[in-house]
Amino acid sequence: MFDVTAIRKDFPILSRKVNGRPLVYLDNAATSQKPKQVIDSIVDYYSNYNANIHRGVHALSQEATDAYEASRKKIQTHFSIAKPHEVIFTSGTTHGINIVAHGFSSLLSANDEIIVSQLEHHSNIVPWQMLCKATGAVLKVIPMNQEGGLDMDAYQELLCSKTKLVFVNHISNTLGTINPIEFMTQKAHQVGAAILIDGAQSCSHIRPDLVALDCDFYVTSAHKMCGPTGIGMLYGKEAWLEKLPPFQGGGEMIDQVTFEQTTYAGLPHKFEAGTPNVCGGIAFGAAIDYLNAIGFDAIAAHEATLLEYATKKLLAIDGLKIYGTTKEKTSVISFNIEGIHPYDIGTIVDKLGVAVRTGQHCTQPIMDFFNISGTVRASFAFYNTIQEIDIFVAAVEKAKMMLS
Repeated sequence: MFDVTAIRKDFPILSRKVNGRPLVYLDNAATSQKPKQVIDSIVDYYSNYNANIHRGVHALSQEATDAYEASRKKIQTHFSIAKPHEVIFTSGTTHGINIVAHGFSSLLSANDEIIVSQLEHHSNIVPWQMLCKATGAVLKVIPMNQEGGLDMDAYQELLCSKTKLVFVNHISNTLGTINPIEFMTQKAHQVGAAILIDGAQSCSHIRPDLVALDCDFYVTSAHKMCGPTGIGMLYGKEAWLEKLPPFQGGGEMIDQVTFEQTTYAGLPHKFEAGTPNVCGGIAFGAAIDYLNAIGFDAIAAHEATLLEYATKKLLAIDGLKIYGTTKEKTSVISFNIEGIHPYDIGTIVDKLGVAVRTGQHCTQPIMDFFNISGTVRASFAFYNTIQEIDIFVAAVEKAKMMLS
């Protein structure tokens, strides 16, 4: 039984007030809030067994190592990954993307082609531009349409024998569009290209089966799925991870070091140089436990209800336009009101206790496509309620009245 009232009691921050009003937190695409179960796991680590891992024979080090590696196993199981060493702990999605981009810098040649979509976050654009500059490879772009979806006919036309890599987000952080990554993966593999999926926005809403998906790389961040900041996951097929060179040099990622030569440790340690975010890794596992206890089917059903209700209520406001209207989308609404700057709307609704995001959302190509400077973005999570949406819509209506 999905009980949103009971769930909200797990999140201490949801009981606070902002500007004298109850907090209505609708900025979940930027970062999600943390349940007490995750917070407690952080406190427990630092209170009871704080130690460096993989290096000590003393009890605390062994306890911390066991808890950290147990989280790796939880991530493996959660994402249906074949082998635990195919899970690389990172500082977040951006770190994971850069590991892959750096690795391919030694594998690409001039005039090789890589493909990215017009829907991407800057973190899934800039590293590939840097890669092209370093290697002479050519960056191709899958165009989007007015509904905020990708043109799959154009994608198939871009694919050819020169294509070495494809990069696409699972879900757009700005529009909520759910991309057809199964189809895109299949088509990429037909021309011999590898594919990386940016899952930063998807993993709080759905539970990807990465073996069934058959992608070559998948990246995500814990902080968008009720975990802490500063920790994330790169999944890579074993054959690809063995082929790519290390991203950083340092402790933990080595086998033997002399002044003449260094050999590298096996997976996953080859990509995990230095002291890791031990606490973050453990709390990542706690967040996965929490989400699975609720159940992703229940999460999806509740968020679909919120999205449908909020869309209907917002569209009743005269002059309001929603960007991203594909049939397949998740609980994100980006909108503008004619003649009003999104920043001004965000500022006023904040005074009424409502937290939304305004601006370009690190997706300037999307804004350029729609010829706008930015949007107001409301993004809903499973702990949001219909009552909060009513408060949010009333706040938007008041902002419109004040600014018109």
